[in-house]
Amino acid sequence: MSEEYRIEKDSLGEVRVPAGALYGAQTQRAVENFPISGQRFGRRMIQALGIVKEAAARANGALGTLDGEVAEAIAGAAAEVASGRWDDEFVVDIYQTGSGTSSNMNTNEVVARLASKALEGDVHPNDHVNFGQSSNDVIPTAIHIASRLALEEDLIPALDRLAGVLREKAQAFDGIVKSGRTHLMDATPVRLGQEFGGYATQVEKGIERVRTASEELAELALGGTATGTGINTHADFAGKAIAEISRLSGHTFHEAPDHFEAQAARDALVHAHGALNTVAVSLMKVADDIRWLSSGPTSGISEIALPAIQPGSSIMPGKVNPVLSEALMMVSARVAGNHTTLTIGGGRGNFELNVMMPVMAAAFLESATILAGGVRAFTDGCVRGIRANEARARELLERNPSIATALNLHIGYDRASEVAKQAAREGRSVRDVVQEQGLLPEEKLDEALDVRSMTEPGLPKKGG
Repeated sequence: MSEEYRIEKDSLGEVRVPAGALYGAQTQRAVENFPISGQRFGRRMIQALGIVKEAAARANGALGTLDGEVAEAIAGAAAEVASGRWDDEFVVDIYQTGSGTSSNMNTNEVVARLASKALEGDVHPNDHVNFGQSSNDVIPTAIHIASRLALEEDLIPALDRLAGVLREKAQAFDGIVKSGRTHLMDATPVRLGQEFGGYATQVEKGIERVRTASEELAELALGGTATGTGINTHADFAGKAIAEISRLSGHTFHEAPDHFEAQAARDALVHAHGALNTVAVSLMKVADDIRWLSSGPTSGISEIALPAIQPGSSIMPGKVNPVLSEALMMVSARVAGNHTTLTIGGGRGNFELNVMMPVMAAAFLESATILAGGVRAFTDGCVRGIRANEARARELLERNPSIATALNLHIGYDRASEVAKQAAREGRSVRDVVQEQGLLPEEKLDEALDVRSMTEPGLPKKGG
């Protein structure tokens, strides 16, 4: 047994810790106390915790509140944590103490042990690594850092690429006139390029919303320690540490003007996830539209064709399904569920501390991660390879009774309605019905039923 475990002590007594583990007693207690989901924090959160600990050590070293050699050893160890070298040592379940204290101590213990080895001396997880900090300001700080990194470095670039590809398709498809559809029913003509341009604008507006949310996450709680008062920390600690966080992360952060709000509430995170939820709603619409537009090939709309990336059925030979649209729609559904988690969690800021921070962090980071991954796959595996079926678009347009709307100015709404109903009832074109009834001379009919002009704003020109 001595070969498998070592004995460590904390304020509650002795704990058996795996012999090779870098973490210590408090982490081990958390592992035993929370055998709930098997889910652990991912790369971005561990990276953020490492950044916070390195920045704190450098600030404390500069302020003289930690010995210079100890501070440097901690900073070096924390940088290794931030780099991803020791991710396997972060073993605490997401469903843990609501303050995230167990994850903060997991970080403190790993960094302390690494620093002790480097220094060949004793570095304490609380007295040294956690000096001038509390879980209550470290965890909300790390959540904002991790979330902002996920938005700026993962999600926004993925959305940018999708918007660009959609714009390219909008230009390529601009000459293709097709049936519009409202209420899933035939409506007046649009251009396929206009549809794809609308999708691109949705994504571009989503990027703007995410950028705004990211800026709000730039505000950090560090320096408030236990309850927002800043007890047991140097007055200049937060400013120096946050400047280091900005340098280490490559993104600008600043100290919260009100530490009580910054620790008691997670409103900024809820608001930021609102932007992710809105993006998910947009992506659901785009992916579902593309799925419908490609439906068929013989009994659906089939105005576009998606690239075939895998067999679609285990029983129907040759079937190809819109799998990446479906995957992105499932991502969007998951993000909507996560937004409920953020909403409920945000309301549990009891007095001076929110007590649902770990699950809020996990939900937010999952949303950002799966949105980025889903968008990248959808862009490269689906949207980039979409082809237009111009012949099919023309066929459906010619049979579209809503083209009769353009006759309102020439024969009136009531007569145009009769034409539309007859055309639909008999499966004929609007042109055929008008010609049969002699309602307009040929040249006027050509002018009225110019489908390209129907996709442009404004009334037709008089005369000529």
